[in-house]
Amino acid sequence: MDRRALADFLRRRREALQPEDVGLPAGARRRAPGLRREEVAALAAMSADYYTRLEQQRGPQPSGQMLASLARALRLTGDERDYLFQIAGHNPPVSVVAATHVAPALLRVLDRLDDTPALILSNLGETLVQNRMADALFGDKSGHTGLARSEIYRWFTDPAERLRYPDNDRDRQSRAQVANLRAAYGSMGPRSRAGELVRALQKASAEFAELWDRHEVAKRFADHKTLIHPELGPIELDCQVLFTEDQSQALLVLTAPPRTEGYEKLRLLAVVGQEHFAASPRSR
Repeated sequence: MDRRALADFLRRRREALQPEDVGLPAGARRRAPGLRREEVAALAAMSADYYTRLEQQRGPQPSGQMLASLARALRLTGDERDYLFQIAGHNPPVSVVAATHVAPALLRVLDRLDDTPALILSNLGETLVQNRMADALFGDKSGHTGLARSEIYRWFTDPAERLRYPDNDRDRQSRAQVANLRAAYGSMGPRSRAGELVRALQKASAEFAELWDRHEVAKRFADHKTLIHPELGPIELDCQVLFTEDQSQALLVLTAPPRTEGYEKLRLLAVVGQEHFAASPRSR
């Protein structure tokens, strides 16, 4: 662990960011450039004291999970993330971990979306980050581990996952989930995490096995859909998607036309989400 290099790198990257770069209000005039230490700490879900000690060359060696949180908070590129791991005394993330590092370009867009549900997914359907409106609409997805991090896996193994969709739309969603996984499997190969997911689902779900044999391939995100909220009932929404250049991550944004019932329910959802967020605060 190169404490001096780590401290200098963190400070330089923090000072290079402005509040608006990470979705924070600019607030009053600042004496120093960049973000404050406590702001970076909040974005990385760590204590301000712990982060301060890292910048002062006196903190303990951060774990790989902590470094991944810092990389996301500081909006590091893939090369910058690998460098951060190296100077902190860790090997750079292997491909399995690196794939969950959120693309900074998508994160910058997400930071500016506060009044409508938005989330970033990996090509395996893993929720990498979501805003408070997406929390209110879909629930907090951050607690899932292992294969269950993939919404594709949960769709075919956990009946509760389907309750967000009307009965008459679930068959279409099943086909879309499999078609998405088929596209990821084609690009990642049978020995990848996509292959592991396919093999597990073929054993766990006869429905998945039948749909997999159809060889349907598509990235199906952008469409009109109805989602069922446990408190607000059905909400009709339009889903738009923005992919990274390598198609490995996608930003999903859900909106409704003004003066529609869906639009009014999104306004109510903002209130519901704020109440839930205040009752159980956490950082993205």
